[in-house]
Formats: sequence, C-alpha cells, structure tokens
Amino acid sequence: MPASPPEKICPTCGRPFVWRRKWAANWDEVRYCSRRCRGGPSALDREVESVLRRMLSRRPAPATLCPSEVARTVFPGDAWRGEMERVRRAGRRLAAEGLLEVTQGGRSVDPGTARGPIRYRAASS
Repeated sequence: MPASPPEKICPTCGRPFVWRRKWAANWDEVRYCSRRCRGGPSALDREVESVLRRMLSRRPAPATLCPSEVARTVFPGDAWRGEMERVRRAGRRLAAEGLLEVTQGGRSVDPGTARGPIRYRAASS
C-alpha cells in the first residue's frame, strides 16, 4: 500500500488537512481545505494577526495571552464573542509560521486539534 501524501496546513484557517481521493489529480496544487477557505485571509483577518503579534511582543518572554484579549481589542463591545473563531484562526496561522505557540495548561499543544481554553505565547527562538 503506497504511503499517503503528507498533510498540508490551510493558509486561511490554519488547520491541517489530508489528501482526499477527489484531489488525486491535482494534490500538488491544492492549497485550501475547503471552499469556504478558498478566498484566503481577509484584510480583517490580517489586522487580527497584526494586533495579536503586537500584543505578544509587549509581553515578557514566558508570559501568555488569552485569545479573548485580542478579540476584545479588535472588536469592541459585545461583538468580540462572535469573533473568537477569527482570532483562533489567526493564532493557528501564526503558529504554522512559527511565530507563536498555542498552550493549554502551560504545555504546548497542536493548534489544529486543540479544544477548549487556549493561550498564546511568543515562540521560543
């Protein structure tokens, strides 16, 4: 049985995805995990990434940041709750680039599979 192609990371949502039979003819060209992600990150998504990076850079080395802090900064009032997934996607993209770590209980976790409360910390150099 031949080995399956390696998984890829979606540049929009930051989640890992694996080869599917429908992509057999063009797996090398497949970049996005779904139709929804096909457009790539929006300008607002890039702004969230920028705010996240800026907030992390202002923290001392081992300190962490809650995604809700980013959401409250970018989306004032009560709108931040509905935008938490956007912040988590930004965190996954930055983790895939090696710019931050996603943690749970003080331990580094896979951002694509983490469920429940998470925190971000600057990637160790």
